[in-house]
Amino acid sequence: MFKKKLITSAITASLMMGIASTSFAATNPFSDVPADSWAYDAVTTLANDGVIDGYPDGTYQGQNTMTRYEMAQIVARAMARTDLEKADKAIVDKLAVEFADELDNLGVRVADLEKKSDNMKWKGELKYKYSQENHDEGKDKRSNKLEFKFEPKAYIGDSDWTANAKIEYTMYPEVDSNAELEVSKAYVEGPLFGATVTAGRTSLDICQGMIFDDEISGMTANFGSDVFNTNIAIGRYSENDHDGEIPDGKTAKDITADYYGVQFDYTPNDNLALNAGYILLSGLDKDVELDLDVDDNKANLWYVGGKYNFDKNVALAGQYLQNADANSYDKAGSVEIQYKGASAKDAGSWGAYIGYRHLGENVTIETAYDDAAEGQKGLVAGVEYAFAENILGELLYFDGKDMDTDKDADTVYTSLKFKF
Repeated sequence: MFKKKLITSAITASLMMGIASTSFAATNPFSDVPADSWAYDAVTTLANDGVIDGYPDGTYQGQNTMTRYEMAQIVARAMARTDLEKADKAIVDKLAVEFADELDNLGVRVADLEKKSDNMKWKGELKYKYSQENHDEGKDKRSNKLEFKFEPKAYIGDSDWTANAKIEYTMYPEVDSNAELEVSKAYVEGPLFGATVTAGRTSLDICQGMIFDDEISGMTANFGSDVFNTNIAIGRYSENDHDGEIPDGKTAKDITADYYGVQFDYTPNDNLALNAGYILLSGLDKDVELDLDVDDNKANLWYVGGKYNFDKNVALAGQYLQNADANSYDKAGSVEIQYKGASAKDAGSWGAYIGYRHLGENVTIETAYDDAAEGQKGLVAGVEYAFAENILGELLYFDGKDMDTDKDADTVYTSLKFKF
């Protein structure tokens, strides 16, 4: 009897040693991840961004340690997502390297990250916008607009390059025949010589959107570290080439300006982010329709700005911009106090801001603002609320003056956005 038990114990021990030789080869997957490990902060960031689910209250609690196996399960769920933002993807990739052995035991191949059987990724948005502009001197304006945006992304072979597009269909409910269909973006993106490069019709968001939130036909290169980063853009741009209309007797070259830009971003810590940049637009004439009153058919724009987070809820953001070649209205500035922020992934979340804008007409090109417009200055305020997951509502207000007439003006803007 004793001999039989001894044999059984020996066999069991041999089997356990065999398992240990594979599953425990590098690190015991059931050992705790140290409480001070960077992995906890990384997972918390992913949870806050809605990439993964946390505890029932949506958080990850630092006092509760996890085993490497449990952490690997979380990383595997994050790797299965195909809609990651660039910053979140970098975090997931770093976690995947750290827990590669555990992931391998789970049957997750790190090398196959985002290489799905479906080589395409899709996202989109349906948005209704209404605005009412009132002017003491000049014509009041009212706008109803329905926008459908569709953004496909395709992975190119086994490389890290992708092909991207953005298709926009805009309808004006009050004007039956005035619908617009546009491919606003069409570009490739990938790593090249240590930089992330885009080429084609690509988008730019410059100076926190105060100067430029539009597309150029050209290329960008982004390189550097999380602390100091540089973005370079070279291309061609014209506002009136978006609708495909070219004035009689003109060519596409006649209505397009050369665009050169560089921006430097300095982020020494989680609370502070600074930026500075320069843009040169050359070859300008009246047919380019940028409405910039400049000398020598060129515009020299320089800007500085930044953002400071007092805590996780309150932040101060500001930008200053000047056009060295403008004859008038050559300065712009914006300052905002921001509170919280609505997240499409978090129903019930909300955010608000209050600030002041001064948008010189000969220095701003295509701003991202929906409250104040080019050529206006005054107070702005807004609130955004997530009614449900991926359903966001927005209400904005501007109260100030039209700078060319120095007369009072105000704007009410509202939107409802459905993301998918």
